[in-house]
Amino acid sequence: MPQAPDISVHIVAYRSHETIGRCLAALEAQTVRPGEVLVLENGSPDGERVTASDLPDWVTFIESDTNLGFAAGNNRLVEKSSGRWVVFLNPDAFARPDWIEQLAAAIERYPDIALFGSTQYSAERPDLLDGAGDVYHAAGLAYRAAYMRPISLLPEEGEVFGPCGAAAMVRRDVFEALNGFDESFFCYNEDVDLAFRARLFGHRAVQLRDAAVDHMGYASSGRRSEFATYHGVRNRIWVFARDMPGWLFPVLAPFHIIANLALWGASARQGQFGLYGRAVRDALADWPRLMRERRGLQAARTVKPSVFARMMCWNSRALLTREPDIRPVQR
Repeated sequence: MPQAPDISVHIVAYRSHETIGRCLAALEAQTVRPGEVLVLENGSPDGERVTASDLPDWVTFIESDTNLGFAAGNNRLVEKSSGRWVVFLNPDAFARPDWIEQLAAAIERYPDIALFGSTQYSAERPDLLDGAGDVYHAAGLAYRAAYMRPISLLPEEGEVFGPCGAAAMVRRDVFEALNGFDESFFCYNEDVDLAFRARLFGHRAVQLRDAAVDHMGYASSGRRSEFATYHGVRNRIWVFARDMPGWLFPVLAPFHIIANLALWGASARQGQFGLYGRAVRDALADWPRLMRERRGLQAARTVKPSVFARMMCWNSRALLTREPDIRPVQR
C-alpha cells in the first residue's frame, strides 16, 4: 500500500463511540495511507468513550480523563506526531478513498501553500454539500461556505480565507510558529482564528475540490445546543477583537456590533436570548487580555491592513446565502 509518510492525521474524539469505527475504516481504505493516525479520547462520559480495544493496532491512542476541547486536544496530538504536515479530521468525518492521495498531490502542486481545505459532503444527505472552505465576512462573521447547498454548486479549486477544521491540513512549521490552536477558545472558531493569524503572516489557504470527506457535523455537540451557541458567539467576538488588523478594526467595529445585535435579537426565536447575552458578557470580560494579545500579534504581522482587506468577503448577499468565496491561486 503506498504511503504518504509526511502526513499525520489527528482525531479528537468526544462522545464519538458511534462514529469512530466508520471514520477509521475510511482511513484504512485509502489508496494512499497516511504516515500515522493519532486518536485522542477527550474525556467523554461513560458509555460514550472510545477505548484502545475499539481501535486497530495502527492507531496511536491517547486518553484524557477530562475534556480538553477541540483546540487543546489537537495541540496535544500534534505534540505526539511527527509528520511535516498535520491533518485534522473530525471523528464524524469519513474520508473518501483517495482523500490522502489528493492531499499529497496538493502538497506537490502548491509548494508555497501552507493550509489546505477539503470538500465536505453531507453524510446524511449525499445530494448536499456540508462545506467548501471558511469565508470571513468584513462584518466579523465567519461562515462555512456552501453549507447544505446542492452539490451542483461546488466551486472549482482555489484560494479561500481558511480551511474548515473538520478536514484540514496545515504545514507543521506554520502551525507551530502560530503556537497551534488558541486553547482559550476550547471549541468553535479556533480554526477561523488559526487561519486568520496565518493570513496575517502572509500564508495562504487553498480549498481542494477533489480531496473530499462525508461529514455528519455537530455529532458531538448539536448545532443549536447551548454549548455550540455560547462558544460560537464568544469566540467570534474574540477573533474580531484580537485579529482584525490596523485601521480595519475601528472602521469595521460598528458593523461587527450591529451584526451581533441583530443575531442577538434573532436568538430569541430559539429561546437563547439570555445565553447569547452571557456569551457577549464573557467575551467582553476578557477585553484586557485580548488587547494585550492584540498588541503583540499586530506588532508582529507582516501583512498590511489594505492587503488583508482583499482577503475578506464584502458581499452581504453572500453572507446570507453562504456563497463560496473561492479565488484563483496566485503563483
